[in-house]
Amino acid sequence: MSSDQQIKDMVRQKYSEIALQDKADNQASCCGSGCCSTEVYNIMSDDYTALEGYNSDADLGLGCGLPTQFAQIKKGNTVIDLGSGAGNDCFVARHETGETGKVIGIDFTPAMIEKARANAEKLNYNNVEFRQGDIEKMPVTANTADVIVSNCVLNLVPNKDGVFKEILRVLKPGGHFSISDIVLEGNLPANIQQAAEMYAGCVSGAIQKQVYLELIKNNGFTNITLQKEKPIIIPDDILAAYLSQEEIDQFKNSNTGIYSITVYAEKPQEAACCAPGCCD
Repeated sequence: MSSDQQIKDMVRQKYSEIALQDKADNQASCCGSGCCSTEVYNIMSDDYTALEGYNSDADLGLGCGLPTQFAQIKKGNTVIDLGSGAGNDCFVARHETGETGKVIGIDFTPAMIEKARANAEKLNYNNVEFRQGDIEKMPVTANTADVIVSNCVLNLVPNKDGVFKEILRVLKPGGHFSISDIVLEGNLPANIQQAAEMYAGCVSGAIQKQVYLELIKNNGFTNITLQKEKPIIIPDDILAAYLSQEEIDQFKNSNTGIYSITVYAEKPQEAACCAPGCCD
């Protein structure tokens, strides 16, 4: 795979293109001749429509879970959504935190920020804001959030350890996160692992499940809980763009698993700084 900056540039470009489309356009794209599977970006998405606060204009079908459903958000909380896209999880979170709370969405794609701000303006939400920035270095002061959520974003980030360090910095002592993401058990075929489109589709950027959970633990979080887990099945017409039929059969018969997980963890009440100045 390319350098970290090249990966970021590629992801930004892909998601800028997606931001200019609506959910129906994204899901109508055919991935193979004679077959119309859901596009690689949204083969993992869950159904938000039953959640209070859901707004169809903000739903681009890009997630892999329902983190806000599990996030235990209370009235008056300050909530931060990492990789906020068009604002879907922010608006669900806003319903939970109410008018007395605050929701901050962070995304590094300008087109997504523009779309999310337009959606918030249409809804007349004055306690939801969107900030452009890199979640490896959040434009937020320390000890700000009661709750952090994120939906299928961290695996797009090369430096996942850095993101968890930032989450620890930005959460208030005793605060918590609920994050949906893609993880692996076993190894992906090299052609998928190296494919830029599959990286932007949240698959080849995934790391091993155990490594992911260890990153959380090693950064000082406690009460780590797997709230939900589901297997992800990549349709044959998507696999065929990267693998021969023989390779597809081998992949299906292997022990490799792709999973969407939603994981919860807490920042201790007495969280120590990782280094001098880290809590500034």
